[in-house]
Amino acid sequence: MVLLEFSMSPLGKGESVSKFVSRSLDIVDKSGVPYRLNPMGTVLEGEWDEVFAVVRQCYERMKKDCNRISCSIKVDARKGHSGRLVSKVASVEKTLKRSIKQ
Repeated sequence: MVLLEFSMSPLGKGESVSKFVSRSLDIVDKSGVPYRLNPMGTVLEGEWDEVFAVVRQCYERMKKDCNRISCSIKVDARKGHSGRLVSKVASVEKTLKRSIKQ
């Protein structure tokens, strides 16, 4: 299983790009892939091809009306483990013996 965090935004579209980010999040949400949105990107959990296919769909949509796109991707691949969107945070909370802000 893979945790993939990505941030994709157009360049040259002004300071606020929430219109473009929202379109990508709509694609992510409709994909059925488990995800978590955070202030700096989106984390997807699934098989390698599955999560990269979602990123590709976001890119294909954005390139329709954006001439330049910035994308950062970070991947954590770990065999035999799923549910890490929740379990990684739970592990830290267990170590701290308290809940953390999310």
